[in-house]
Amino acid sequence: MPMMEAVRIESFGGPDVLRLQQVLVPSPGAAEILLKVHAASVNPVDYKIRSGKYPAVKSDMLPYTLGRDASGLAVACGPGVTIAEKGDALYAVPAIDRGCYAQYVIVKQKEAARKPSSLDHVMAAAVPLAGLTAWQGLFRHGGLEAGQRVLIHGGAGGVGHFAIQLAKAKGAYVVTTVSKDNIDFARQLGADEVIDYKNERFEHKVSGMDMVFDLVAGETQDRSWGVLKKGGILVSTLTPPPPEKAAKYGVRGMRYTVKESGAELAEIAALIDAGKVVPHVARTYPLNEAAAAHEFLEKGSITGKIVLVVEG
Repeated sequence: MPMMEAVRIESFGGPDVLRLQQVLVPSPGAAEILLKVHAASVNPVDYKIRSGKYPAVKSDMLPYTLGRDASGLAVACGPGVTIAEKGDALYAVPAIDRGCYAQYVIVKQKEAARKPSSLDHVMAAAVPLAGLTAWQGLFRHGGLEAGQRVLIHGGAGGVGHFAIQLAKAKGAYVVTTVSKDNIDFARQLGADEVIDYKNERFEHKVSGMDMVFDLVAGETQDRSWGVLKKGGILVSTLTPPPPEKAAKYGVRGMRYTVKESGAELAEIAALIDAGKVVPHVARTYPLNEAAAAHEFLEKGSITGKIVLVVEG
């Protein structure tokens, strides 16, 4: 039976629990594709899973292969696959039961889309999970439309830097909070106003926002209610917004978890190939240095994304 390398955990803990192991190459079933992974990105959810702090992955799922998204080549297609043929370049967000820190991963065709043709695999791997998170927060849940005003907290991070570009591509007016070191970066992404969150109070600078996209939580979320106009919405990827706060200000609040969607990945790819969205990769690591990648990401204040380059 063919074998492959995969980074797995057999117990929860720090970066030292990551193990590069030999496992069987899986076989695709109906409507499934065997993807030869060329690159996989590293996301905050990965270290939350690794540390045992992500409820969807419990100890009965161990040993567990990490990694929520990847870019690579279709090497085998199961019955019923219509989006790709052997040799096609795809990028995807598989469901949480299949990890991408591996030489091969099974993706369902509804989870995948053609890789943006303008990007190599390393750049493409930076997109799927963070790009989908931004897309769904802004449009599926936030209902952001052209001409509306959005405040994006954490605009220089993995999700945030996509959110700025996607909101601008939609025709929205974008305000973002970043650290002083990332002010120029946020402006290059297209933000109309950039606020240094350490030295400026965003609630003193903006008001009447249609949407707040909260990628920070904590007291940042609490201070955000007052900048929304009546009927506006606060959408968070982290802490569920308290309903009583939303009611007090006459607005809506919600938390969401990203859902796999090849159709939305295809829409993002079209924007990338049109030059409207550009992923930023802060650093790359080989697959066997996944622990170092986790350590770097957990230090925080990452500009853009971290990507694992997969060999073999």
